[in-house]
Amino acid sequence: MSYNILAQDLLELHQDLYTHCPLEVLDWNYRFSLLVGEIQKWTPDIVCLQEVQENHYHEQLHPFLSEMGYTCVYKRRTGTKTDGCATCYRSSCFSQVVVTELEFFRPETELLDRHNVGIVLLLRPVVAQGSEVKGKAPPLCVANTHLLFNPKRGDVKLAQLAIMLAEISSVVKSCKAKGEHCNVVLCGDFNSVPHMLLYQLITTGELYYQGLPATCG
Repeated sequence: MSYNILAQDLLELHQDLYTHCPLEVLDWNYRFSLLVGEIQKWTPDIVCLQEVQENHYHEQLHPFLSEMGYTCVYKRRTGTKTDGCATCYRSSCFSQVVVTELEFFRPETELLDRHNVGIVLLLRPVVAQGSEVKGKAPPLCVANTHLLFNPKRGDVKLAQLAIMLAEISSVVKSCKAKGEHCNVVLCGDFNSVPHMLLYQLITTGELYYQGLPATCG
């Protein structure tokens, strides 16, 4: 399951975007109860969330998910915004091998001046028979991110995505060096649609960017 849950702080900062919504459905507690219901209904092995407000994560989401048997990694955005990404997995299904928390803000690079983040986990599926662990399953790389929203800055989105894909590639190569095949699950809010170049880069692994406008993402 991957879901942008809309941080309440961001909702209240941009209320003009939600004037068509009844006030009661914008209330965080109302939305949290619906989110809880969705997770309980589907009981996914892996949950990737974006726009997770830090205090909501620590006070409500993490306790709830822990009680359901999930282990979670949370990464708040750099800068002043109070939200971030959370990746959670069922402890009965996976063990954590490596966790990498990515920060896309790089002051020395002109394009990377925004405070988005990502999480890359390398998980090992638990192969159990009764109460005993049997065998060793191939590892799984789970990546989760929320790229820049600004529709005029596709160039920034592409640069952020490149960092995420480079980290995924590094994880996969480290597994191959050990003789292991590694599958990849890439989740997130990419603020893009299938005809955009971000989608092309993800699906084909190629992008020719010479002469493209900054809105190209």
